[in-house]
Amino acid sequence: MTAFCRDCDTVLDEAAPENSGGAVKAGRCPACGGRRILRHDELFALAIAHIDCDAFYASVEKRDDPELRDKPVIVGGGRRGVVSAACYIARIHGVHSAMPMFKALKACPDAVVIRPDMAKYQTVGRQIRRMMEDLTPAVEPISIDEAFLDLTGTARLHGAPPAVVLAGLVRRIRREAGVTASVGLSYNKFLAKVASDLDKPHGFSVVGREEARAFLARQPVGIVWGVGKAMRKKLARDGIRTVGQLQGLDERELQARYGSIGSRLYRFSRGEDSRRVHRGGAAKSVSSETTFEEDLSDAAALETRLWPLCEAVSRRMKAAELAGRTLTLKLKTSAFRTRTRQRRLGEPTQLAEDMYRAALPMLAGECDGTAFRLIGIGLSDLSPPDDAGEADLLDPDTRRRAAVEHTLDAVRDKLGRDAIAKGRSLRTPRRNSG
Repeated sequence: MTAFCRDCDTVLDEAAPENSGGAVKAGRCPACGGRRILRHDELFALAIAHIDCDAFYASVEKRDDPELRDKPVIVGGGRRGVVSAACYIARIHGVHSAMPMFKALKACPDAVVIRPDMAKYQTVGRQIRRMMEDLTPAVEPISIDEAFLDLTGTARLHGAPPAVVLAGLVRRIRREAGVTASVGLSYNKFLAKVASDLDKPHGFSVVGREEARAFLARQPVGIVWGVGKAMRKKLARDGIRTVGQLQGLDERELQARYGSIGSRLYRFSRGEDSRRVHRGGAAKSVSSETTFEEDLSDAAALETRLWPLCEAVSRRMKAAELAGRTLTLKLKTSAFRTRTRQRRLGEPTQLAEDMYRAALPMLAGECDGTAFRLIGIGLSDLSPPDDAGEADLLDPDTRRRAAVEHTLDAVRDKLGRDAIAKGRSLRTPRRNSG
């Protein structure tokens, strides 16, 4: 079994304990005395990685204020907002992303709450991205703090196999960016992503070819990329709760039961994923914007212009079978200065109504008398739409809104885009009153 020390990169030649599918850490490194020994039969034969920074927003805030190091930290809005990120100390108390803030503070009343600083997080994210690109041009960003990397054929360049190079990258991220990251290493993107979630924070997990199918068989169906609450419920109604049960069904049967996602369930349940790591990645956001003939400062007029943009983004998301979790509002002033505001949604969505409702508070916060010449809206952190529009704890009315919107879509598909519209689409945009 191949092994090396994550602290000093020393390759070890010793008998290894039995593993259970993934990384095993035991014993001490004879070179540095470290205990973070990584062992796996296929360790030096794998080259597809997923790197995910740990509690990124909260980690950046702790980096910038050492007094927060041993305190529970929540990054998010006020009492009426939601949690954007929570450090691992806060998570021990039950705090998690997208939780309503009042519930988070009830679970962890001693938490330090910090308003999100997206500009700062983006700066750190770009710094980490450049470190990744120093190792390979095949870096596919997934979000501000995570990406896939393909290090195939880089061993000669770096003088070490990808696993060792990745361990060095994580140390560099911690040293230069001041945050920790977890690594998943495998032979395809799906399993690399699965692996990166196995050992957090500051972990390094491996899923190899030989163990993949047996390892997946023991996992709940929710581990499959794109299987969210809605699909889990559908599978549970059919008595399918583990990936092993999916492995017992053929592709045709899964397609007949679940449509296009059936093929993905079949392939991923068997550890098969032919997607390549694309430099720069596929489209990571979908957006739409419009420039006004006359500058606008009136909130109602801006809201009227916002709605058709939400519908345009929604149409494109539905056509591409995508949902997004991060909403971005863009405004450009009459002096050509751009303002962007972001909000992480409780669940991924592709619904225009969800986008519009989430964007309104952000827009209201910018309506301070400034005249704007452009407005735009966009979704990022894209994923399959399996859960989009399903009811959740934060918004129990979502299912009804989704049904209404899908009914409107069906009428438009049959009779044309202008055949039916919501009332707000019929309001005449007011001219600038300021």
